[in-house]
Amino acid sequence: MNDKKYDSLKLENQICFPLYACSREVIKQYKPFLDEIGLTYTQYITMMVLWEKESVTTKELGNLLFLDSGTLTPLLKKLEAKGLLTRMRSKEDERNLIVTVTDSGKELREQAVHVPVKMAQCSTLDPEDAVELYRILNKMLAKSRAD
Repeated sequence: MNDKKYDSLKLENQICFPLYACSREVIKQYKPFLDEIGLTYTQYITMMVLWEKESVTTKELGNLLFLDSGTLTPLLKKLEAKGLLTRMRSKEDERNLIVTVTDSGKELREQAVHVPVKMAQCSTLDPEDAVELYRILNKMLAKSRAD
């Protein structure tokens, strides 16, 4: 049963599958390092934004992380319960919720600084391929943002 009509349905012909599988594998590699600092992967990337910007709206945070409010709200509540961030309504526009890193959240940054170094040691890509992959993936994400 070698019907060419169905070739597009073969798993081996899907770009989405290796992206999905690689994403899962990379996140799995992060787990032991993030367990050491008490964060999940999505909590970690949220904190990365806050370490860089210190304060953002939930809308901006969702856009940066490609997360919808249904995912972001419980995530932020858990991080707030850990004392790593605060959420407050904007004084200028109460529809906006401002997320701000706390002093404890800033201290966690010192514990997290080793994570990218350890992850780089896990990579099987040579540096040039890693740069090229990063460029291609960001090109794809830019297209998603534009739509």
